[in-house]
Amino acid sequence: MLGDVSPLTCRSYGFDLLRWYRVLWALDVGWEQATEAETAALVGWLRSARNPQRQRRAGGHRAGTVNPKTGKPTLRAGYAPATIAHNLSAVHGFYAFHLHFGRGPVVNPVPENRARRAALAHLSPIEARAAYRRGRLRPKVPARQPRALPDHQWDELFTQMKCARDRALLSCYVSSGARASELLGVELGDVDWTKGQLWVISKGSRARQPVPVSPEALAAHLAAYLEEAGLPPDGMPLWRTRRGQPRPPTYWAARRIIQRADEAIGANWTLHDLRHTAATRLARDPELTLVEVQTILRHAHISTTALYTVVGLDDLVDKLAEHYARPVQPTTWPQRYEASDIEAVFGAGR
Repeated sequence: MLGDVSPLTCRSYGFDLLRWYRVLWALDVGWEQATEAETAALVGWLRSARNPQRQRRAGGHRAGTVNPKTGKPTLRAGYAPATIAHNLSAVHGFYAFHLHFGRGPVVNPVPENRARRAALAHLSPIEARAAYRRGRLRPKVPARQPRALPDHQWDELFTQMKCARDRALLSCYVSSGARASELLGVELGDVDWTKGQLWVISKGSRARQPVPVSPEALAAHLAAYLEEAGLPPDGMPLWRTRRGQPRPPTYWAARRIIQRADEAIGANWTLHDLRHTAATRLARDPELTLVEVQTILRHAHISTTALYTVVGLDDLVDKLAEHYARPVQPTTWPQRYEASDIEAVFGAGR
């Protein structure tokens, strides 16, 4: 909190510390006497316990399997490796803070990877990143690949939106590339109808920044929603609940919109996949440079934007069909080579 970070970051670290304290309470160990053995108990429990947030509705795909329609793996029943790594970082920082003031154990109970700190201490952007081993008890966190909705599945998902609010919300998501929490906070004064853009509070910098929106999202869907629901009062976001007293929808309510549509079509797309879809469409536009796409998505590093240029097998279906349909071309050689020389070098079958 003193570091002026997002309140959501403080909330996340608070839950990590609560999980750590619950392990200490179960082992009847005070936080000042914690050792690496208690850290190993925490990691072992996270690797074997079921995550209560992963409870699925009846009829859904089994946890940890791949959805046959979207090709996306469903979340496992337990805690993800990234969650375990985040929890270890929070506990390590907690004890490092208290060690500075002479409190707690002398040795941090979370093993520190000195090789990683040395490799990243004074890293120049033009130098190759040095390899280093993971610290003890640290899980291997797989690199996340962006998942964009194919055009036909986007049309199918959009068809499931039953009201003007949901259609306006999804069209703004997929055309602006804004994050879920950023778009939910947009107010009426943040809409620039002339320039075709929205002003959002960026998740990382907390700065008010513009994001582009397609003319269809503004003129066709957002205008229709405001005409149907009316203009929001001052200080209230554009998006309001449709039942009961109008109030701003939470992230969980917006996520439930996508979940209902997924259940109808048998998919497992998420709100963040809409940002991936917008980023992929922008990155593959030959008229836009990668730096311009980075500006639109507000990425701090262009290497993050470059992830959306990766082409998957699903994007090569038409080209592969043409490749398999073409007959095999016989090998030909320039006329200046003698047939006997070709046979001597490459064999009689050439």
